[in-house]
Amino acid sequence: MLREIPLFPSARLRKTLTKVEDMLRRSLNIAKQLAMNVRDLDKVLVNQGRLLCATYKDAEFSCLQDAEFQIFSQWGEDGIIQYLTQNIEIEHKTFVEFGVETFREANCRFLMQKDFWSGMVIDGSTKHIAKIKNSNFFWRHDLTAIEAFISRENIAELIDRAPLKGIGILSVDIDGVDYFVLEALGHLKPAIIIVEYNGLFGPTATVSVPYSADFWRTKAHHSNLYYGASIAAFDYLLASRSYKLVGGNMAGNNAFFVREDLLTDKIRPVSVADAFRETSFAEGRRADGTLDFVRGLDRRAAIADLPLYDVNSGETLRVSDLPTA
Repeated sequence: MLREIPLFPSARLRKTLTKVEDMLRRSLNIAKQLAMNVRDLDKVLVNQGRLLCATYKDAEFSCLQDAEFQIFSQWGEDGIIQYLTQNIEIEHKTFVEFGVETFREANCRFLMQKDFWSGMVIDGSTKHIAKIKNSNFFWRHDLTAIEAFISRENIAELIDRAPLKGIGILSVDIDGVDYFVLEALGHLKPAIIIVEYNGLFGPTATVSVPYSADFWRTKAHHSNLYYGASIAAFDYLLASRSYKLVGGNMAGNNAFFVREDLLTDKIRPVSVADAFRETSFAEGRRADGTLDFVRGLDRRAAIADLPLYDVNSGETLRVSDLPTA
């Protein structure tokens, strides 16, 4: 029987390199195909959203939650935003949104892709901003992406960098000292302000986590439940700036405010009690980072001793001091 003649090391190396090149080529082709699939899926999603929006032409909802649908937003914010923008006279078709990660799941992305609004997004991650700038939607739309860790000291200067003439929508979601960052933007007069509130703080207390320029929710407490401000705190701040609360989403984490001079028969103010919903999701984590699936007010136990700042009275209290009803 003939024995196979062993390859010389150089021949083996060439054979190995050929296999590696072939694998890389196949991987590249797969990546290109996936990118095309994502682009095609985006087209389908946007067109589905257009069909849903067409039903809003003559609709009048008793509450914003009835307008919800989800295209790129985390929950039903896409539908709410479309209903608001279709029923409010907005001079500037522009948005500023921060805390967007890769902008894959965000409040204003559908507005950009469907209605061609211009916008600016800010995120503190180099990888996130790089992914946004490498995306198919970035070159197709008038979008500015800035990498920055947001604080109340730098937010005004960051927004001033945007090549925008006025702001139609301001969306604030940084899972941290959101109240104080928004407080620093009193010179802005967007038509609509969207804020993420912490439903765990309840509907009545006007509280926020105390300010810290380097606040990071996971570092502040491993549960990821200690962050942000209550819906009542945001209402207290924005009422002083002539904004009216017009509703919240069903998931119980986003509230929508409209400038008072833009209210209509369809877009009317509501009370905090009517807009508030207890959060439906269980995002609390154990010390090892795994989800604990604790729900309702039982989640307060993990952060009971942590301090809160009452934005109305200026007093400091603890999470355990919050009303339970």
